Amino acid sequence: MSKAKEKPVVEKIEDVATDVYQTILKKKQPKLKMPLRALTNVKYDPKEGYFELIDKTKTRTLTASSVKTFAQTLRMMALSKELVGTDDIATKREAYYVSKNWGDARFSSQPESDAVMDDVEAMMLVNREQIGFIPEEKGGEIAGQLIVIDKDSDTGKELRIDCTKFGSGSYSIPSSVEDLKFETKAKFILAIETAGMFQRLVKHNYWKKANCVLISLGGVPTRACRRFIRRLSDEIKIPVYVFCDNDPYGHMNIYRTLKVGSGNSAHINEFFCVPQAHYLGVTPQDVIDYKLPTHPLKDIDIKRAKDALKNDPFVIHHKEWQKAISQMIQMKVRAEQQALAKWGLNFVIEKYLPEKLQHPERFLP
Repeated sequence: MSKAKEKPVVEKIEDVATDVYQTILKKKQPKLKMPLRALTNVKYDPKEGYFELIDKTKTRTLTASSVKTFAQTLRMMALSKELVGTDDIATKREAYYVSKNWGDARFSSQPESDAVMDDVEAMMLVNREQIGFIPEEKGGEIAGQLIVIDKDSDTGKELRIDCTKFGSGSYSIPSSVEDLKFETKAKFILAIETAGMFQRLVKHNYWKKANCVLISLGGVPTRACRRFIRRLSDEIKIPVYVFCDNDPYGHMNIYRTLKVGSGNSAHINEFFCVPQAHYLGVTPQDVIDYKLPTHPLKDIDIKRAKDALKNDPFVIHHKEWQKAISQMIQMKVRAEQQALAKWGLNFVIEKYLPEKLQHPERFLP
């Protein structure tokens, strides 16, 4: 981690505020500089394993037209400084409502508040959990051969949470996972896109049969879920396999975000991506090999797929992904995980996963 990132968050905020103040005293227009968060401002080096920022930035200058956004950015920084200084937290929704006391600088909508929060996060080159803001959503669900070691918040005593002991339920990943520890003898982690497929595998104790840890992503994985998988895979050194729908959203928005991150969060990808991940399926070739029912690709799917071939540094680097996405465009169809039920509700457990897991060398990178 760079020296800039090691600098305490409060100190970084004070440095920016001091610069704004000193510039105003000189009767000049203050500016806030932050990295451009987009695919056009990232590079992909497989040795690092995640999207990294390059050198494009955007500047917010105090003008008559930008005065509200400029003020909102400073107020959000002040709120962050207060949260960190008092060891408190706020959800994104709470931060939005706090702004209702900011007079003319208050936010008119949640997306407006979220965008400014993301800018502050990028400007500080930290993740928003470090500046006191936590997500609303749960992190994900866990079942299988894993013991999560947490602490009792009241006593500080160690808590050992056995993820095989939840019956028909599962362990929910908390919003903060930094202090968790793990014990497992599992052979691999299987991250699953849909809650329905996760529940089927849990219902039939697939984790016991395959000696694995099952994780429900629930669509695009939350930051807590990605961080949990990253920490787990780093600590226990076992493979991470990802099981998604066969469509551009499953491939690029869910899998690629988990593995290498996104352009929008490039400033924190190194903490939240899982470079160890590989794509088990469903693939376009699976649609052919298993004669799966399909749906036509929508116009937005085709656009997303073509954009990935042309602009996504991850896809551009991996010929295997170029081939798979081109094949999908040519076939003009998509297929869901649940399409495997054509051959029986438990075909995925009895046939599909065992056959796929025999050849991990064929998984997409």
